Amino acid sequence: MLSALLPAHLARLSGLRVLVVGDAMLDRYWFGAVERISPEAPVPVVAVGGSEERLGGAANVARNVVALGGQARLLAITGQDEAGQRIDALLADSTIDARLLRDPALPTTLKLRVLSRSQQLIRLDFEARPGAEALADLQSAFADALDWAQVVVLSDYGKGTLAAVAALIGLARGHGRPVIVDPKGHDYARYAGASLLTPNRGEFATVAGPWHSEDELHAKAADWLGRLGIERLLITRSEQGMTLFRAGGPALHDPARAREVFDVSGAGDTVVAALALALAADLGDAAAVHLANLAAGIVVGKLGTATATAQEVAAELAQED
Repeated sequence: MLSALLPAHLARLSGLRVLVVGDAMLDRYWFGAVERISPEAPVPVVAVGGSEERLGGAANVARNVVALGGQARLLAITGQDEAGQRIDALLADSTIDARLLRDPALPTTLKLRVLSRSQQLIRLDFEARPGAEALADLQSAFADALDWAQVVVLSDYGKGTLAAVAALIGLARGHGRPVIVDPKGHDYARYAGASLLTPNRGEFATVAGPWHSEDELHAKAADWLGRLGIERLLITRSEQGMTLFRAGGPALHDPARAREVFDVSGAGDTVVAALALALAADLGDAAAVHLANLAAGIVVGKLGTATATAQEVAAELAQED
């Protein structure tokens, strides 16, 4: 597996076109010191001394596509509020081709994290599901964007943007476009017909039930490949690396590299972005999985939702050599 991804492969990612659709959000961080406990309740008092904002959810997938050298077009729904304006500003500073639809009644999804000494103390989420009119506009914009796209990523964070995900998959496959889905929830039947699903270990266990051996995991994966009529299932397995299960073919496993894990938030976004570009470049399954694994390993060594660049991946490959 180590020889499957070569430095020359990274150059082939440049300029490839990925359409990212899903739940975009604003990740906001407040940083401060904790030096006392509140007299009102047994909770720490954070003296906030700084803040930072980043694109999250589907927008972070698009960020990772661009960081790895590709082109990203983002379709998402936001509200007409302060958080939505901040997403607009962050996207304006990027090279992402953003096509954001507005729902005046929708609070833009916002995740506010409070940290002290790089440790997250609490996360506050602000969210609601978009209305029917915005969802209909999204489907229309999606159909129009398919001629541009080489591959489609559907980034499902369960916030409602992909309520009609089955219809989107059908449209994309009808146009001959491969579809990668980062799934959420218990109902995987709605993702039937996709090219590739990328659940993490816990998400897949929630749907398929627990396993107690590699043979049992392989049997469960084969069962779900057949049930959903999908070609590939990639399960990210934390310290165990990641395993790609293929309909009609042997599984491919790429082990995790020994590294300090700082923050796993957003690592799944990096995985799907890397896989999308690898699929568009026709790198082959082994190279695609190794690229995704290396890129995710880079991201978990950073604080918050982050990206892995092509240069960072190239440096990792050089260390392997």
